[in-house]
Amino acid sequence: MSNNGSKSILACIGSGNMGFALLKSAARDDSPDNTQKNEIYFTDADAKKAINAARSINADVLSSNTEAAEKGDIIFLAVKPQILPQVLAEIAPVIKKRHSSGKTPVLVSMAAGWTIAKIQSVTGENIPVIRIMPNTPSLIGKGMTIMTASREVPEEKINELEKILSGTGIVDKTDEHLMDAVTGLSGSGPAFVYLFIEAMADAGVRAGISRDKSLRYAAQTVLGAAAMVQETGKHPGELKDMVTSPGGTTIAGILALEEGAFRSTVIKAVEAAWKRSMELGKN
Repeated sequence: MSNNGSKSILACIGSGNMGFALLKSAARDDSPDNTQKNEIYFTDADAKKAINAARSINADVLSSNTEAAEKGDIIFLAVKPQILPQVLAEIAPVIKKRHSSGKTPVLVSMAAGWTIAKIQSVTGENIPVIRIMPNTPSLIGKGMTIMTASREVPEEKINELEKILSGTGIVDKTDEHLMDAVTGLSGSGPAFVYLFIEAMADAGVRAGISRDKSLRYAAQTVLGAAAMVQETGKHPGELKDMVTSPGGTTIAGILALEEGAFRSTVIKAVEAAWKRSMELGKN
């Protein structure tokens, strides 16, 4: 780990949407006390992808995952759950060697289903590991990221990671046993919302509104409704009732949604994603 109050060296294994979003947040740290920029590196099986990601945020590219494990103070494991076993097997010898020399890095995994204990079973049981679950709106600073840390992670590193992630949107902590549920809710949730927006826009087109306007109206409606929940602190049911006049248009639409088992279908979608996350951890 870095010392003398300097910023940590950040190495990201994988340069896909999520890894890029998180490191982009670290790269734009413009807080008043920021006298030294984060030193950021990417590595990826697709070298061109890593180069493009690095160039866009003035970072650098490393030649291998092993080099990332040797260099990083905080190492982001931004690969799919199916790829994580081979990545961990590759970097484990380096991580163990650094731990033995007293220069242990912190591993930050965003792989669905992979528990801290499972990661440590490969890298070493005393290696500090933080699990996070971000979502795609992190790319525009409107994301939801949830994190949980192993007991070996120093409090200052947890705080540092929170600061790094703060540029992606809201960051919250939870107990590890809830991470699979978080994956189903906020991790997969944006896709469910996109599907809803698309369906609303299709309905607008069917009613005669142009495609571009229908999509714009639907997206802004969802954005505004979400902001109402967050900013008023009122229960969604109460906000729904504010729109629902006796014998009006809204109650007619709500009836159609209820006849289509809208709420139970949404619950089942989140539940299916939650259960799939648990399956990925077992495979």
